[in-house]
Amino acid sequence: MFNLRRPALPRDPEAERQRIRRALILPLFGIGILVAVQILQGLLHGDLSRLGILPRDPIGVLGIITSPLIHGSWGHLLSNASALWVLGALSLYGFPRATRLALPLIWLMGGLGVWLFGREAVHIGASGLTHGLMFFAVVIGIRRRDALSIALALIVLFLYGSMLWGVIPSSPGISFEAHLFGAVIGSLCGGLLYRRDPFPVYRRYDWEDEEDQGNPDTHTRGGRPIVDIDDESAARVLEVGSRQPKSAEDDGDRG
Repeated sequence: MFNLRRPALPRDPEAERQRIRRALILPLFGIGILVAVQILQGLLHGDLSRLGILPRDPIGVLGIITSPLIHGSWGHLLSNASALWVLGALSLYGFPRATRLALPLIWLMGGLGVWLFGREAVHIGASGLTHGLMFFAVVIGIRRRDALSIALALIVLFLYGSMLWGVIPSSPGISFEAHLFGAVIGSLCGGLLYRRDPFPVYRRYDWEDEEDQGNPDTHTRGGRPIVDIDDESAARVLEVGSRQPKSAEDDGDRG
């Protein structure tokens, strides 16, 4: 069941601002590497496509590492770079710990899938990463089922829902295999890593206490803390998981 309760305000606004800045800036470093490789390819007047994945070829296995760095044109690069920045920023903001584990897995395991099962062609480009991040953000949002995760998943679907069609063959010049295996690994990461990041703390109001009288688990929902908000004091987080009767010494508020 989805939990669409409104999250509590951040307890440390400066930490929240830093989290946003990191989410926006970190993907730019990766995009900068892609741009640098493309510039280098132009300066050398060379073709780096040989660094792509050549399925089942002993030398082509190196492309598992290098193929996302190589693009056939600036148009190809820019389309992937914009998607990488948006999807990377949304994922790092919503699920920073899970994303830092998922991205290298999508890169390496998705590339391995292409090398094992792809067509006899050279596969280049970062579109496997973009599809992996898109499916990762959607699946992890469904698995976590909180308001922020669902909102991020809906934004991703609205912006990049057309990637769903990228996992089926469409054009001989497009590596649907990279899209497919990126999507598979991204989905698996979303399904397995959804607990890596803490779940949000929720707002709670006095009228909810009246409805929940007699419920021994009043201050938890699914094992997640809920913030009490009253008219006389600031919000406070109550201890989670304790269902034992309180002693006289425990009558005070818990911080």
